[in-house]
Amino acid sequence: MDTTIEVSGLHKRFGQTPAVDGLSFTARPGHVTGFVGPNGAGKSTTMRMLVGLDLPDSGHAHIGGRPYRALRTPLYEVGALLDAGAIHPNRRGRDHLLWLAHSHGLSARRVDELLELVGLASAGRRRAGGYSLGMRQRLGIATALLGDPPVLLLDEPVNGLDPEGIRWIRGLLRSLAAEGRTVLISSHLMSELEDSADHLVVVGRGRLVAETGVAELLAAASGNRVAVRTEARVQAIAVLTGEGAAVAATGRDTLTVTDLPAERVIALLTTHTIPFSEVSAHRATLEEAYMELTRDSTEFHAAGDSALAHHPGED
Repeated sequence: MDTTIEVSGLHKRFGQTPAVDGLSFTARPGHVTGFVGPNGAGKSTTMRMLVGLDLPDSGHAHIGGRPYRALRTPLYEVGALLDAGAIHPNRRGRDHLLWLAHSHGLSARRVDELLELVGLASAGRRRAGGYSLGMRQRLGIATALLGDPPVLLLDEPVNGLDPEGIRWIRGLLRSLAAEGRTVLISSHLMSELEDSADHLVVVGRGRLVAETGVAELLAAASGNRVAVRTEARVQAIAVLTGEGAAVAATGRDTLTVTDLPAERVIALLTTHTIPFSEVSAHRATLEEAYMELTRDSTEFHAAGDSALAHHPGED
């Protein structure tokens, strides 16, 4: 069975506002695909079109070559978490799952297995209205997994989870993909995808910004930069910019140097008797790479403090 997610030429407007503007991408089996972008980038609207809650104005969003509405047994084919709050507050967590399970021929044993898996075994008989956001997320993930589907669509699943919960879901996502499932997870928290996603679809203002592997994106973002740790930051900046490098202060005792190899940086600092404790190739974080990609796609910007960035030729 083909479980590839394919979005092609997708358009959706709400009134005069384009939410999704010609978006195309693919999420394949055996991979965790991170679907990322600033708020208002069109992520949630795209996810809703994938499960038939919104209809596209043009283009298509298919799973295994078919629209969601054409699936014969959706619970067994696609699991989705789009709104963790979509459960009646007076319904007990276990009863919510039991109702869905019985309506699809699944046993109570399956429900209890999933409550154990997501860490809600002791809270299953509590009413959902008393659940924290993280507990509702766990229940939503259990609901998505109920039919043991080969495709999973999770919209901001780490929202509200504590550090232990974030570690748990990272491991869960990797294990699901390792089983050959197609996993598409939307998020604006890049740090939570760095250790789980291996492919990224980056969107901004409803359009595709980049579709790339995580490793390739990090390598490109890291570039030819060198990280320097020194307590004599001002003196180091003066010497390194004098050699044509671009230097940015990235911490109280750290610098990032561009356009100067590590060996040359070491030689210059040594020659000028500037103390340093570390010189190493810079490895960009996924957050840095993402911010660079979406710089022109964010609807609202905060003023940045660039007072400590130095470039050759500047006053």
